[in-house]
Amino acid sequence: MPPKPLPLSEAIGSVPMARRRVGDMSVTWLVILAPLACLVGALLTWPTLRPHFADVALFLVIFVISGLGVTVGYHRTFAHRAMRPRRALKIVLAIAGSISLEGGPLTWSAMHRVHHKRSDRPGDPHSPVGHGGGMLGSLRGFLHAHVGWIVNPRVPDRSDHVDDLAADRDLRIVNGFFPLIAVATFLVPLALGAVLHRTWAGALGTLMWAGVLRVTLTQHVTFSINSICHMVGRRSFKTTDRSRNVWWLALPSFGESWHNNHHAFPRLARHGLDRGQVDLSALVIRLFEKLRWADQIEWPDPAILERKRLRAA
Repeated sequence: MPPKPLPLSEAIGSVPMARRRVGDMSVTWLVILAPLACLVGALLTWPTLRPHFADVALFLVIFVISGLGVTVGYHRTFAHRAMRPRRALKIVLAIAGSISLEGGPLTWSAMHRVHHKRSDRPGDPHSPVGHGGGMLGSLRGFLHAHVGWIVNPRVPDRSDHVDDLAADRDLRIVNGFFPLIAVATFLVPLALGAVLHRTWAGALGTLMWAGVLRVTLTQHVTFSINSICHMVGRRSFKTTDRSRNVWWLALPSFGESWHNNHHAFPRLARHGLDRGQVDLSALVIRLFEKLRWADQIEWPDPAILERKRLRAA
């Protein structure tokens, strides 16, 4: 059975907390303000900044790279140890995840591990549960789970949850350089736009598409797993939380929206466990395995899946 709603005051009370660094909070506020700035900027500059084919192409390419950096790298490899990548691939995945501006690999993994440990119970940092009844309570829960939790100046103490990752020098270095990577996330598209278009207007257009809009979409797809996938959708397996599978998010989330499957079997490299459940991240991991860029991959065991499967009444 799904857990009963918990008081909002208990949302993070049972987990050791630490204050965010000033740089992390600055990026957090950027996440909140970027969509509004994009909308206003697009409306004001549309006559001169109509998207060029190259800008849209860059948008799509970097969206896929950063999205897989989060799903394959941050989530399945670092937070859950679903595979062991070679050193070069590990570093590439850590940097690719960082350009999504969702925090460094250690910070992201610590938060996510707390979420699994306390999912929809006291201590879950972004549960939509426990924000009141009725439509208003559901709306408050959705807003908290989607974006509200990220402006909290206190986060789970990283040292309590990612000792194994913190022992990895490469991940510590990438995590420490996160503020610089955040700046480069915008400077690189601006520079590419200047080279491609040779005008300030063209450079700003590339920045808007391949920089700001791309970051915004990547983040809100991730945030939708926290919010939508704990509120609506179907359940295939027994879990103690309210995780759900949401089919229409599967493609943009690269397979992350098979969320009930994931919460039932957190260590698996594949989240789309049934026929027709598209999981692009798992396909990428399979490619890494065939290229021998990764090993010790946790693939599903059908017999184990059946033990947790929910049966129709």
